[in-house]
Amino acid sequence: MEQQKFPDFMALYHAWEQLANGPKAELRRVARPEELLEVPTFYRLFSGKAHSEWEKQAYQRLIFCLPHIRHTNDGVGLGKALTRGKNVSEKRLFQVVRSDSPNDMIQLRRIVQMVEPSVNWTLAAKTLWYWNDRSKRDLLEDYFLNQPK
Repeated sequence: MEQQKFPDFMALYHAWEQLANGPKAELRRVARPEELLEVPTFYRLFSGKAHSEWEKQAYQRLIFCLPHIRHTNDGVGLGKALTRGKNVSEKRLFQVVRSDSPNDMIQLRRIVQMVEPSVNWTLAAKTLWYWNDRSKRDLLEDYFLNQPK
């Protein structure tokens, strides 16, 4: 079986870090993933790396959430990082899981904005890259399995 080849998620994160404050603010102001298509900074970050419409949408999800996520080298996934955030109720996560696109991503971004989690960006990016019902369930399971005792 062939190993799945992912984009270089850390290169995307480092490109984000190198942006000036103005372009970063442009990305923070976007309210919906499809609005990124009207922001020049989006194209600077993903710069034609997508080879299909599906990949372009995956980059939109990554760049939509990226302004509110900090990278750590620890093996902390997004669900575990959200357990460390105050005011992240299971109701809010179930809203994400039960919503369809693009509302699921909008709800997730709101949670991420509130918490500004420190996660292993590569792990979080894989979740966002494959954003579907399975990855939503994995996020929810990661959240519940890592609840403080």
